[in-house]
Amino acid sequence: MRVRIGAQFVALACAWGSSFLFIKIGLEGLTPAQVVWGRLVLGAVALCVVMAVTRGRIPRDPGIWLRLSVVSVLLCVVPFLLFSWAEQHLDSGMASILNATTPLLTLAVGAVALAGERLGRRGTAGLLAGFAGVLVLIGPSGLAGGQLTAVLACLGATSCYGVAFVYLRRYVTPLGLPAVSVAFVQVVIGAALMLVATPWLAEPAPRVDARIAVAMVALGALSTGLAYLWNANIVQAWGAVNASAVTYLTPVVGVTAGVLLLGEQLTWNQPLGAALVVAGIVAAHGGPVRGRRTKEERETAQPVAEAGAGRPG
Repeated sequence: MRVRIGAQFVALACAWGSSFLFIKIGLEGLTPAQVVWGRLVLGAVALCVVMAVTRGRIPRDPGIWLRLSVVSVLLCVVPFLLFSWAEQHLDSGMASILNATTPLLTLAVGAVALAGERLGRRGTAGLLAGFAGVLVLIGPSGLAGGQLTAVLACLGATSCYGVAFVYLRRYVTPLGLPAVSVAFVQVVIGAALMLVATPWLAEPAPRVDARIAVAMVALGALSTGLAYLWNANIVQAWGAVNASAVTYLTPVVGVTAGVLLLGEQLTWNQPLGAALVVAGIVAAHGGPVRGRRTKEERETAQPVAEAGAGRPG
């Protein structure tokens, strides 16, 4: 059991970390919106298979679907569009590092929106360190051209993740729905929204070769579909806080994949900025823990942990 969950943890880190590589390849023949269309439609198909195999329960309450529609827009449609647009101007490795700011922005949103989640000195220090890392990532060269706008788009995407996780905590988590069912509904809703928009996304005509097709299938089926199943299993076995350690690995996978497979250049400020971001996460809520936690400790750690453990790459 332990080996199987460990293998799924590694697979999850690889799936979410390499999603930025797949986006970059998809953009070789598709527009950003077409990339998101393929990602969500293929992800929905994969999760349909998962739900059929696991005999997952589909919620029937219209109120639940309405709440999950909000989650779908904030957790899938808008951030996926922003990241896809941004990668026209940024390396995939840079985008993967910026994606790691999700726990920090979730912490900031939670401090504002959730009673009892106010920032202490440790949380404030973590936020400051993380955002210092973002400034180092931008660097002097990032202030010119469209790169700064692309960085802001990535931060807008992770801010959407932050708002979505706080919304999940307040309005969805109390319902006690299975994680896979929540993932299924939100991805299906996102796919439906993109399908409705298909007539407006058809131009310019997409160019799909074998390389792009493989990247899109991997992005949809693995990084957006099966990754949710692996994530749900890991959270169930290890807890959300331990599962959130995937946050530390996805930038490493993203940068490595970009350098080795796309020939992207690793600049001095990227590892330094990434180290500051990860240090900020650790300072804000601590690293993975071992052993059992009390109910109160688990609830206190949950908002930031969900940002790492429940976040699509």
